Amino acid sequence: MIKLRGVSKTYKMGSEEVHALRRVDLDINDGEFLAIMGPSGSGKSTLMNIIGCLDRPSTGAYSLDGLNVSKMGDAALAKVRNRRLGFVFQSFNLLPRTSAIDQVALPLAYRGVGNRKALAKQALRMVGLGSRMTHKPTQLSGGQQQRVAIARAIVGRPTIILADEPTGALDSKTSHDVMELFRQLNEERGITIAFVTHEPDVAAWTRRIVSLRDGDIVSDTPNVPVYEREQHAGPPTAVDTAVQSMMYSEEAEQPQ
Repeated sequence: MIKLRGVSKTYKMGSEEVHALRRVDLDINDGEFLAIMGPSGSGKSTLMNIIGCLDRPSTGAYSLDGLNVSKMGDAALAKVRNRRLGFVFQSFNLLPRTSAIDQVALPLAYRGVGNRKALAKQALRMVGLGSRMTHKPTQLSGGQQQRVAIARAIVGRPTIILADEPTGALDSKTSHDVMELFRQLNEERGITIAFVTHEPDVAAWTRRIVSLRDGDIVSDTPNVPVYEREQHAGPPTAVDTAVQSMMYSEEAEQPQ
């Protein structure tokens, strides 16, 4: 589904060049559930922006479902985002004076879909908000707002959901409920889900951990999800390895 080959991203800061990604190769297959981890400045958000067609690589190629999106113009990229990708962010990104059902129906308006309200209702019921459809964000809890954001991400039936720190603004109980919802979307609906996170608790739910440091992929390993751990007691998981790598990287960056 997703294939990156030799992808680099360089930003110019005055006379300086910042290399956010350095010739990254990455494959993500249909139905995967993975986390992209790394300390601040590792390049994980840049990688998500490129995968999500929000940015283009400086060099290299990116293929999505066989389409060479790295060469597309803005209008073509917008169509790819609208039809193939769903986004969930830490800050929810909801319109403050708009009801849940209208928030969820909005992406469908850009596609000219006629039965927007019916599809929005279906998506809200899927995330457990069938009784909150007319509520505005100020009338919803943080967890409910994130569920609206997830419903908005899935209403167009995307093949991929990209989630950037989706539980960062939630308490631990609500975070667990949201991650359980993502698990169901992956296992029961077959949606490919990729998290960008520095939180081990989030990565622990996924089946694959990709770790970045200084724009390079330093590890790419399978992981036993936390909800299966009791059945797979044994050596350290990919989450343990990724966390240790991050801790080492952050300690190395501290001034002596």
